[in-house]
Amino acid sequence: MSLDELYRDVILDHYSHPRNRGVAHPADATREGANPLCGDEIRVSLRVRDGIVEDVRFEGKGCSISQASASMMTEQIKGKPVAEANRLIAAFKGMMHTPPGTEPMDDLGDLVALSGVRKFPVRVKCATLSWITLEMALDELGYGDGGGPHVNRIR
Repeated sequence: MSLDELYRDVILDHYSHPRNRGVAHPADATREGANPLCGDEIRVSLRVRDGIVEDVRFEGKGCSISQASASMMTEQIKGKPVAEANRLIAAFKGMMHTPPGTEPMDDLGDLVALSGVRKFPVRVKCATLSWITLEMALDELGYGDGGGPHVNRIR
């Protein structure tokens, strides 16, 4: 089996059997994102306790890339410190915006399966939609890039 086939199988598995589909109860933040070019829609809900992403879930509809990326994202960040979630967001977005053929610099685990999307620039938005939506939800909670609540956090 080639690496491309293995990656394709990972993406199709997450699309066919999405992990963490649904709504986090209770959710500290819920954000929606959409890609009007192809009709992808994502809603990400999460609960953060003591700086840890205790639960993260997604709902939505769209292409296999957007839905698989959301499923893979939730698996990667659930149970991790917010700082690690922010690192993964930055690393994933960085991977998606580097030229095809460039190996990812960070250890992204199964997320590397989505690196082939870079060959199709119009599909990069499909892969990053859930990540950008998660980033907005963390920002809403005051957990932007710094990984901790902002001093002027408003609830």
